[in-house]
Amino acid sequence: MADHLRTECKTDQVSTGRYAPSPTGDLHVGNLRTAILAWLFARHAGSPLLLRIDDLDPATSSTEHEERQLADLAELGIGFDGETLRQSEQSGHYEQTIAALEASGATYPCFCSRREIREAASAPHGHLPHGAYPGTCRDLSSAARADRSRERPAALRVRADAQDLTFVDDVHGERTVQVDDFVIRRNDGVPAYNLASVVDDAHQEIGQVVRGDDLLEGTARQIWLREVLGLAPVRHAHVPLMVNAEGNRLAKRDGAVTWAELRDNGHAIDELRAELAASVGQSADAAADSMETLLKVFDPAAIPTTPTPWLGLDRPASS
Repeated sequence: MADHLRTECKTDQVSTGRYAPSPTGDLHVGNLRTAILAWLFARHAGSPLLLRIDDLDPATSSTEHEERQLADLAELGIGFDGETLRQSEQSGHYEQTIAALEASGATYPCFCSRREIREAASAPHGHLPHGAYPGTCRDLSSAARADRSRERPAALRVRADAQDLTFVDDVHGERTVQVDDFVIRRNDGVPAYNLASVVDDAHQEIGQVVRGDDLLEGTARQIWLREVLGLAPVRHAHVPLMVNAEGNRLAKRDGAVTWAELRDNGHAIDELRAELAASVGQSADAAADSMETLLKVFDPAAIPTTPTPWLGLDRPASS
């Protein structure tokens, strides 16, 4: 179906990894830890690590943020191979893929507002998991679609038929998730994350995706989409999130959570690298030396499956 995405698979790129930050601000310690693990997984497999910039939303993305993020990663000891892919430059590939899905009959327009989606998703539907979209707009007549289109623009959803999909994650093990009719193009015309990510991974010939486990359940949607498009499978490793003391996502109110803030407080990059490595079961001493030293003792099996509270760098700051 998606011939424009298919390239010849090279044996030395089977495990090619990627890191895909959104240039919307400084990377916090959780983002940096995920980058460390993405680098380690790729290098452990003897594979390249590619960079993708997730800048689909021009309102929140900026080259200044991108430059600061890359500078922080470089200081941490993380480098990338090959050319950088920017989502803002890939709209033609996304539209080709969406057109192919539409032509195959695998999509339908959805006119639901956010409120309607919340209400529909929270209602019991028996065969669907809580929060899944139940297909409200799936079988609208042509007349009903014409009426709704006069009220608001439509998003585009796939017909996933509530399929159960089982996959094995390299950190969490086997998972079975039911795939709902998810959005591939928002009603403002912007390609949705799941569609863009699958297309980009195919273009970069990614073999393993390492990312935060807040995206674990949504992985089934991307696997389903890859299968429908006839793309080769990829491996996934969903690593634990870094949270605050209350177990919530890190935010500015949680103190020094970016490298710039920690550096301004007098800490050294080796302290941060050691703390982040230790928080996922890796050697702090090796990490304090360098990423290359950490790689020599990297143990993927030691990575936990539960979130890690960020309590700051509690060792004395460097003088």
